[in-house]
Amino acid sequence: MKSTATNKGASEKVIVFTVSGFRFAIAAGAVSEIRNLDSLVRFSTERSHRAVAKVDHTLQRSGVTFFVVNAARYFGLSPAKPDRVLVLQSMAVAILVDSTDRIMEISALRSLPLAFKGEERNWYRGLTIVNDEVLPVVNPSAFLTKGEFAVLRALKDMQQAQQPAAG
Repeated sequence: MKSTATNKGASEKVIVFTVSGFRFAIAAGAVSEIRNLDSLVRFSTERSHRAVAKVDHTLQRSGVTFFVVNAARYFGLSPAKPDRVLVLQSMAVAILVDSTDRIMEISALRSLPLAFKGEERNWYRGLTIVNDEVLPVVNPSAFLTKGEFAVLRALKDMQQAQQPAAG
């Protein structure tokens, strides 16, 4: 089957990152900040909320609570040793990754092959080739759905309401 480029001739800057030994790319414009793990706050989701179990931390930035998605859990990979957080632009989501490699420019984003049938059709915008390596380019808006966001906000509000008032 022939692969087609969806953005032929257009160039885009991406950030290459690693999760559980696998490399991915994300549009550089989708990331507002790359930071270390300082200031992450543990966030416990109940077992009954399996859909949001991929979130186990929050991060406060400028008065906004960001829900931190564990990328290894999100992609169904073996547990990782995260060292970096990618804070996404225009949404209160951050991604816990093992490491970031570099920012680079890609010139073609190829359509996903038809073999991608499940969740990965939403996970990725397409594929790119860098130094003879195929990298999936992630879809930043797919890390949390609106429904998952609503569940997480409700859980956060419930947890805050149950905390004793500081005196």
